[in-house]
Amino acid sequence: MYKVFVNEAPLILTNKLSEINNNKYFLLNPEAINEAIDLLMEGKIKKAYIYHPNHSEILNKFCKSIKREVAAGGVVTNKQGEVLFIYRNNKWDLPKGRVEKGESLEVCALREVAEETGVKELKIENQLLTTYHVFKRKDKYRLKEVFWYAMRTSYSGPLTPQLDEGIEKVKWKNPEQITKALTKSYTNIRILFGD
Repeated sequence: MYKVFVNEAPLILTNKLSEINNNKYFLLNPEAINEAIDLLMEGKIKKAYIYHPNHSEILNKFCKSIKREVAAGGVVTNKQGEVLFIYRNNKWDLPKGRVEKGESLEVCALREVAEETGVKELKIENQLLTTYHVFKRKDKYRLKEVFWYAMRTSYSGPLTPQLDEGIEKVKWKNPEQITKALTKSYTNIRILFGD
């Protein structure tokens, strides 16, 4: 099962009919996929399912209808146990960005965190979850697949938001501040914190 968020509503790609029950489901074809996304984007339904019997093929078949963009990012912790957040589009988010040609996911994640926040001395500890969301670019839907990494840093210098990427603020947040920030964040970010 894959949970793809469309305007914060889940579009669930599944190979189990038992998960669907009485919920709205769509077939795995371009017309049905676009209809499901349109309905979720417009808030006409709160959840949708796309069914295909083969789990190992479902994501690739979905991506034949919707172009996939691969990105990587980091959940960065400092020596004080605080987590690095960015503020963009009126939401608290985590640094991430698109993988460049020939770049590994790990190198992309490290580069994007450094570019978007100014934080250096980053070290990847392990890979976390992969999240999915749909967005629109040039009137076409796209699927963003984000590979997330847990990172540590001993950096204590200035934080520098990447303004040309629309980032207004970069902040270290303690557990109490994280809880508050997650109320003004995206579902995919809350998932990374076990929500």
